[in-house]
Amino acid sequence: MSATNHSNLLSATQSTTDHQWVLASNNKGKLAEFQRLFAEASLDVTIVPQGQLDIEDAIEDGLSFIENAIIKARHASRISGLPAIADDSGLCVPALGNAPGIYSARYAGEHGNDSKNNAKLISDLQPIRRQQPDKAVQGMFVCVLAMVRHADDPLPIIAQGLWHGEILEAPHGDGGFGYDPLFWLPNLQASAASLSAADKNRLSHRGQAIKQLLAQLPL
Repeated sequence: MSATNHSNLLSATQSTTDHQWVLASNNKGKLAEFQRLFAEASLDVTIVPQGQLDIEDAIEDGLSFIENAIIKARHASRISGLPAIADDSGLCVPALGNAPGIYSARYAGEHGNDSKNNAKLISDLQPIRRQQPDKAVQGMFVCVLAMVRHADDPLPIIAQGLWHGEILEAPHGDGGFGYDPLFWLPNLQASAASLSAADKNRLSHRGQAIKQLLAQLPL
């Protein structure tokens, strides 16, 4: 971080209150969802994306969604001096041993390349579909949120959301991000990528996790 950026970060930190949190993500899709969900909850907290404070992504070397969420929250809180909230989420496919799991964002080797990640998932499922052509491939979106009041908070607030569906053989819908175009909801006859923002917020793993988080906050 440059001297100028460091000075800006200190100024931002010094002017904050307990009602400002840093969101430990630079994922534009996640940021948009969080902003909508927190606005709907009328939460009296200003969410500052870590990118606005020149905080780079943490090294996610945990072995679970919970570990990675805590790592990211502590990292953002330590640098910013603010309470922090972090999300670790992904798609688990039981037929693939719950892959891509915590490696969902970099499943194809390049972090955040949705088209390549989706293509790899389709390819990896082809042998399984050939063996069981009449059986739907089940999948589950997982979201774990961790909120820390300070970097060394010994009791992070943890919330988890699960969203069950099926994995399509080809993308469907042009909304959302990540694996949304491949995530089919049989009861709605729609993919996650074809839902309205309001419906996705109501149903999604991230929406469920945020509701759990809000219920635990002493606000």
